[in-house]
Amino acid sequence: MAKNSTSRIILGVDPGTIITGYGLIKCYGKKMELIACGSIQLGKSKTAHADRLKRLFNRLKGLMDEFAPDEMAIEAPFYGKNPQSMLKLGRAQGVAMAAALGRDMPVFEYAPRKVKMAVTGKGAASKEQVAAMLRNILKFEESPHYLDATDGLAVAVCHFFQGNPAHSSTQHKDWNAFIKANPGRIK
Repeated sequence: MAKNSTSRIILGVDPGTIITGYGLIKCYGKKMELIACGSIQLGKSKTAHADRLKRLFNRLKGLMDEFAPDEMAIEAPFYGKNPQSMLKLGRAQGVAMAAALGRDMPVFEYAPRKVKMAVTGKGAASKEQVAAMLRNILKFEESPHYLDATDGLAVAVCHFFQGNPAHSSTQHKDWNAFIKANPGRIK
């Protein structure tokens, strides 16, 4: 996949212990296009948790080798009632982050409500609503078999909509400070 200096590739990940969803988009300024989305099947509870985490790590490394993303956006675990489930989900998120950080790739984390809000305008949107909106935004017809794939894609799109945090290192305390630092951007 050819990249140029004005484009970047974002890998979005919706971590899970049985199914992890991912999506890749290529961004050109204010435009984006779908590269790929899918799901990583990690198996049922009969498979040892450590083995599933190893498969997740290796599969994500394979995606990074194939598509060479510049950034990873990952969905933060939501707080559930079962502490064991939260612990396992956190491990999956940590493994995904480690795969990116091992390649010196910046990682950005988004809460599930923020992802849904960015894509649909509604923080409590269903997985089906998110998938439908992504089909409209990215102009693709066929939805993946598992909605985890579109959830991973939604995280990448959310990151795109946040601007360009990987390349913006300066924070301004108010508009006057911004104007002073950027006189050429005022019309």
